[in-house]
Amino acid sequence: QLQLVESGGGLVHPGGSLRLSCLASGFTFENHAIGWFRQAPGKEREWISAVSASGRATEYADSVKGRFTISRDNAKNTVSLQMNNLKSEDTAVYYCAAAPTLGLPLIFEYDSWGQGTQVTVSS
Repeated sequence: QLQLVESGGGLVHPGGSLRLSCLASGFTFENHAIGWFRQAPGKEREWISAVSASGRATEYADSVKGRFTISRDNAKNTVSLQMNNLKSEDTAVYYCAAAPTLGLPLIFEYDSWGQGTQVTVSS
């Protein structure tokens, strides 16, 4: 049974940092690209970053480019999202998702989702 579990969310002041983790199980992790999405209250879910199955390719939404870094450790079945210089507009529930593709996925290719972790940026 495919499972994705996010962790690492919490409350942080503006300008602070958090590191989110996504632990995968129940499938061949190294054959799947992984993405991070977020959803703020009253807003649609937003894609923010992705990493290819090998980890060699990454991409970011403009809203987080230069502040967030995605990485993966295929030996540990984990993907991390390092978030620096956090802003109030980063407040959202953050989700990781898996796509059965080796490259960087199109949005419709994500077919498995975690339950999310809350990130709140507030002074």
